[in-house]
Amino acid sequence: MARCKSCSAPLAANINRCQYCNVRNDIDLHSKHKFSIQTKHSNRVCPHCDTHLQTIKLDINGTFHIERCKTCFGLFFDPGEIETLLDSSVSNISNINLTLIKNINKDRFQSHQAVKYIKCPVCRDFMKRVNFGHRSGVIIDQCPAHGIWVDSGEITHLMEWKKAGGELLDSQEKTKHKPKKSSAIGSFQQPDQLQQYTYPEPDLLESVSTLIYKLFR
Repeated sequence: MARCKSCSAPLAANINRCQYCNVRNDIDLHSKHKFSIQTKHSNRVCPHCDTHLQTIKLDINGTFHIERCKTCFGLFFDPGEIETLLDSSVSNISNINLTLIKNINKDRFQSHQAVKYIKCPVCRDFMKRVNFGHRSGVIIDQCPAHGIWVDSGEITHLMEWKKAGGELLDSQEKTKHKPKKSSAIGSFQQPDQLQQYTYPEPDLLESVSTLIYKLFR
């Protein structure tokens, strides 16, 4: 049984916050990447603090750079970078723990946080608010051209969501709702599938002929 890292009390299943001392226990991730500050003042601007972001270098598959605000600790990822970071942080997940995903989202949900549209650190256009994955509980801010902004703590939230099987769940949902490809010949039937025309029975033809004769004689 897992125990709280603060008071050593036993942790209940699928719960990361200790019920005795209220300390939140980080899950076991191989994600504590060493980083160094590459540029103290990049040309990108924090959408919350209006200050220049730092460029930091992480030890992930060679050179990997992201932008970080030194004040609010938000992070900005170029397209595809957030997936790279998550893949390097959490791997070999084969099970989906819906109860843990629910508890992670409940524990990390910030009810006091007001809905706010923020500007892209690069082009300064307003970004779109998008739910990351399925049931991740994280609303990211996305610029289609330049990348994704996550507030402080949200990247860890996504790591925990992925470790609980959230990415597998997302993949299943996408497969389930994927539109089926139409046939190359469209809705036309193959020759052997065409229905043969059924001619009227002789008695029916005779009755129709008699009716027409009476109407037009």
